[in-house]
Amino acid sequence: MDRARRCPFPAILAIVGIVLSLGGGFALPHKGKLAPDLSEVLSHMNESAKRLKTVSASLEYTKVTVLVNDVSTETGQLFYRRGTEILINIKKPEPKTILFRKNRGEIFSPRINQIQEYDLEGKNELVEQFFLLGFNTDADKLKKEYEMKLLKEENLNGDTTVVLELVPRSEAMRAQISEITLWVSEESWLPVQQKFLQPGGDYFTARYTNVKVNRQLPSSAFRVPAPPDAKRVKVN
Repeated sequence: MDRARRCPFPAILAIVGIVLSLGGGFALPHKGKLAPDLSEVLSHMNESAKRLKTVSASLEYTKVTVLVNDVSTETGQLFYRRGTEILINIKKPEPKTILFRKNRGEIFSPRINQIQEYDLEGKNELVEQFFLLGFNTDADKLKKEYEMKLLKEENLNGDTTVVLELVPRSEAMRAQISEITLWVSEESWLPVQQKFLQPGGDYFTARYTNVKVNRQLPSSAFRVPAPPDAKRVKVN
């Protein structure tokens, strides 16, 4: 099947997985110098998630294909507004804009002046599971959807983090993602890095810098910058 006529999982990752890896914004107390346990981490993440309304950040995505030892990296900007509205503006190496709004997705490719339209309603379970990772959810629901472990503490770019391992309980989800690793800041209690491990060993990581939280974002930040003559293609 031609790749342009599918809604590939990496596209869904790009559209919805991104909000899971945001850092900064809310400082919550750490219990002395002792590393927190899993229940404490989840409690702090829930409190941070309740306060999160908007996010803007610089981003870097890296996709690693293990078999052929291929590493590809994209950089750009992210804008997120609570209410399931996300815009990702990839600048390098090839410009493109990805918009996710409720059950619809769009990918605009300036080079060919084309917008691919995705109906994600059939992917609701996948979308919802991604949004469970620390955003608008409680610990009980998170534990219901994932088997979770607190692996260790780790210093990541000067930020003390706790490293969480999440294994989807859903067989359908595990067919797409076998394991997720989150690095959660002990200052903000939001993830600062994520890693999606796919069956077969390939993986996708996301890092965010220059994060700004709960600042007013104009409606124009969530518009695809396509000219009127851009060709629209329904992918599914």
